[in-house]
Amino acid sequence: MDFVGAKAAFFCEGRVLTCQRDDLPGLPWPGLWDLPGGGREGSETAEACLLRELSEEFGLQLGADRLIWRRVFPSMMDASRASVFFGGWLSPGEVAAIRFGDEGQGWELMPVTAFLGHGQAVPEMQRRAAIVWGEIGR
Repeated sequence: MDFVGAKAAFFCEGRVLTCQRDDLPGLPWPGLWDLPGGGREGSETAEACLLRELSEEFGLQLGADRLIWRRVFPSMMDASRASVFFGGWLSPGEVAAIRFGDEGQGWELMPVTAFLGHGQAVPEMQRRAAIVWGEIGR
């Protein structure tokens, strides 16, 4: 399947893993709260793309079996192309093991309701996270 990138909503105890985007010239959605993921490299699969980004951004090494929800959406950068969105769960121990990388200003395990209503979050990521939370949330 042709796609441009992959993102995910990872939940832990009523919270969602978020990162605050860098505030750099030319960067889309500067300074807004976002979800893990990014652009495809080479011919990697959507799962490999997302898991590589998760490792780069948060230092987490998860297997593809942890991606329990998947849906294809139009890319936010080019609606004629596809992007893949995943959902999954993190354990408190995995959250404690996070080692934030060098992309972004910081991260937070934010209450789901706070992220969904946050005035400084990427709106489409809020919409997609709400869909996943509505289907797998507990």
